[in-house]
Amino acid sequence: MAAPIVVHPPSPTGGRRVSARGEILGLAHGVADLLEFLRRAGLDPDTIHLDDSGAIEWRGGGPDVWGGEAG
Repeated sequence: MAAPIVVHPPSPTGGRRVSARGEILGLAHGVADLLEFLRRAGLDPDTIHLDDSGAIEWRGGGPDVWGGEAG
């Protein structure tokens, strides 16, 4: 089963699209953006572990890769 949260590959201009259960949440430019999108989607960011592959599927790099000039 796929993870409910997908962080898509970095955009050439920076940022990564984030989706949860097929719904696009936004374009994150770092971990803080990702956690805010999850909060707005009704998830508790305090219970999400960025290295939990059952919760987050990282495509094109992990939580340290955001593309462009962001980091």
